[in-house]
Amino acid sequence: MKAGKEVRAGEVVTVSPDYYLSHDNSAAIIGEFKKFGLPRVKSPEKIVIVLDHIVPAADEKYAQNHKTIREFVAAQGIPNFFDIQHGVCHQVFSEAGFALPGKLIVGSDSHTTTYGAFGALAVGIGRTETASVWATDEIWLRVPETLRIEFTGKLAPGVYAKDVVLKIIGDHGADRANYEAVEFAGPAAGDFSLASRMTLANMAAEMGAKNAYIEPDEEVLMWLQGRARADAAIVRSDPDASYEAILKYDLSALEPQAACPHTVDNVKPVREIEGQPFHQALIGTCTNGRLEDLEVAAAILKGKKIHPGVRALVLPASREIYLEAMRKGLLEILSEAGCVILNPGCGPCLGAHQGLLAAGEVVVSTSNRNFRGRMGSRDSEIYLVSPATAAASALEGRITDPRKYR
Repeated sequence: MKAGKEVRAGEVVTVSPDYYLSHDNSAAIIGEFKKFGLPRVKSPEKIVIVLDHIVPAADEKYAQNHKTIREFVAAQGIPNFFDIQHGVCHQVFSEAGFALPGKLIVGSDSHTTTYGAFGALAVGIGRTETASVWATDEIWLRVPETLRIEFTGKLAPGVYAKDVVLKIIGDHGADRANYEAVEFAGPAAGDFSLASRMTLANMAAEMGAKNAYIEPDEEVLMWLQGRARADAAIVRSDPDASYEAILKYDLSALEPQAACPHTVDNVKPVREIEGQPFHQALIGTCTNGRLEDLEVAAAILKGKKIHPGVRALVLPASREIYLEAMRKGLLEILSEAGCVILNPGCGPCLGAHQGLLAAGEVVVSTSNRNFRGRMGSRDSEIYLVSPATAAASALEGRITDPRKYR
């Protein structure tokens, strides 16, 4: 559709994206753009910038970066700018109505794949590429092959989308879908909530995927009412579509999972590592910081206290979610349990500020990456889990199977 002709996997096409996303790294992109010697970006209305990685600024360097971005936005007349109060770019971009079925989106963040939950073709690109798109409104892309993952069955209580995608990555490796489109489908795909689909699409990046895709349904279209910035067109797979491979998963056979240090594909059932002590729990981020995630955690923690040896951080993905969680009393429940409620943003996930780990410390996190040094010291350890597993573990001070709290 965007290429203006029929294309096949392996072809290289030059296309004009509908939107291009960036965040705090816009400061570096601005530096690259200025090397072109151009006075203006070509399509300022397509640029979406969300400050989220280090908000508020943690030191003078980050403060200067933010200042540079704000001045550039004003000078270029970029209308879609979201300053530090809004939240994580992927959630804010979606809530603001840019993530739409059939749209082509590029973003200078690897987890741009998240918008596949809305039926968009959403691709992560580099900073220099982003500067080039700002200048030309064009990018070349190789048409990816498609890996289809089919779901049947029904998740058991205490098992969530995060467990599903960790199981897939653990079974097939962090490079299984390198430069491929990952299509989540099958009879049970529509049973996942939109928030859960965003988790699946977000984590597709950890399989190496170029993009993820879940066919939009009525739930998606209803959520977009009053948000959509433009008309949308659902693009469906052809009935006779060719796939690189088809993986099949019976959801009813799955159990809580954890990605153990120091790779996202070092996955084990939670029951196999139960009892592992840890120091910090993180519930939130662009992977699992939506309302349903906070509801799951609050249901487990309500009326209880987290273990005295654990620091529990809660990181809503956006201000919209933060406010709704506040209205529903979820933040009160979590705070009374002993959690620290952080402002919406990326916070501790990327190890730049807020809740960094010291040498020898262990964190149980609902984020998407656990490589060495991701959240602080290279001598710390990260276990990736669902919000239910993180909350249950925070109560006991040791990694715990959440199904006992259902």
